[in-house]
Amino acid sequence: MTVAETLAEACAAAKPTAKVAAIAEQLLIDTSGLCVAARDSDFLTAARAAVDPGGPCTALGLPGGYSPADAAMLNGTAAHGEDFDDTFEGGPVHAGAVILPTVLATAERHATPGATALKAVAIGTEITCRLSTVVPKAVHKAGFHPTAIFGAIGAAAAASLAMGLDRKQSVDALGIAGSMASGVIEYLAEGTWTKRLHPGWAAQSGYRAARLAQGGFSGPRTLFEGTHGLFHGFTHTIPKDWSALLDGFGREWVTETIAFKPYPCGTMIHPYIDCARRLHAKGLDPKRIQSVVCETSDGILHRLWEPLAGKQKPPNGYAAKFSIPFGVAAGLVLGEAGLDAFSDRQSQNPALQAIAAKVAYVVDPNNPYPKQFTGHVKVTLTDGTVLEERQPHFRGGSNEPLERAEIAEKFSLNCRHGGWTDARAERFLAFAAQVFQSTQPVVLAEFRG
Repeated sequence: MTVAETLAEACAAAKPTAKVAAIAEQLLIDTSGLCVAARDSDFLTAARAAVDPGGPCTALGLPGGYSPADAAMLNGTAAHGEDFDDTFEGGPVHAGAVILPTVLATAERHATPGATALKAVAIGTEITCRLSTVVPKAVHKAGFHPTAIFGAIGAAAAASLAMGLDRKQSVDALGIAGSMASGVIEYLAEGTWTKRLHPGWAAQSGYRAARLAQGGFSGPRTLFEGTHGLFHGFTHTIPKDWSALLDGFGREWVTETIAFKPYPCGTMIHPYIDCARRLHAKGLDPKRIQSVVCETSDGILHRLWEPLAGKQKPPNGYAAKFSIPFGVAAGLVLGEAGLDAFSDRQSQNPALQAIAAKVAYVVDPNNPYPKQFTGHVKVTLTDGTVLEERQPHFRGGSNEPLERAEIAEKFSLNCRHGGWTDARAERFLAFAAQVFQSTQPVVLAEFRG
């Protein structure tokens, strides 16, 4: 059998663990809160203007209904818009912002029971995460966004399961989704919005691929290992070893290690912000800072450090989300890094710009990225005093996971940011606690508007 056929067979036999079920609930809570937070944002307003209203599916927090593909696109774009969504450290990829919108839209359109939706979330998430580890770092190096590429494949698998497709149709859906996968990372140049769209586009692509397969449209069975397949196109190599994708699939779940973000910015920036915030908490006066040096991995230079002058002075708040110098400056000056820290207003804050301009890096050849995301900040003061902080892991990840209560609190804060009442947020938390255990179809209409 081909890799896709082997994978489809493993999907059918997979049995999510209790921990995977708990992660699925947390993904639903986290992703939905981010959708609500973005409901009045400029980028989501623009995305809404590109679709026609009317349909059976819900874009969380928005009035009316939408087609399944449009609901998936809007929810995925909203969930990833502030770069505050979940991440998988081994990739890195953001699976929740792709798979939850896919499954919710598919479930509403095709009356998928909650328990089946749970398995679809687990399968889609697992495939997205595992694919990102087959050839580590290669997709980013080739200029593409792994969430956009592998998310489309995971979304196709999730939609296929939620729709009840047979084995051949599921393989066709994977093959079709390979031709829909897309997402270049040139947004880094000017802080434009295309990265925000990537999970939403992957979600609607996965749904459309499954619908095409359901209708009898064929896709290549050799999507993964083919001479002109997915990996050849997006990593410029054809793997010989598929163990990262297939070994233990459906029995051993990397989904159990998915991380939830404390800050709304690029994941690898988080440990640096934590280090900077600890220095701030010790009473460090930013005016006394002469220089800042951070040890880092060469694997993140092209996204988060270079060109250094541009990262030291990002043109807007969205660009600031992908700048380690700015994140370090926010931690050192503000002592926090919430949604406001990465606003357009703060990106032009002279105090933050002054410190960001002093932040430089050195490459640590032994840095464990992408298996672990680390942080290091060394500050030299004007009197020669040196202050230093290190962090060996990403807070919110497998080494220091956020508790469900912390994720629920993040959800509530995001809902308030988006204008929901606390009572409405509590109703959604109650819905999330039981929906994946239900034999009834998933219904979200009460959470429109």
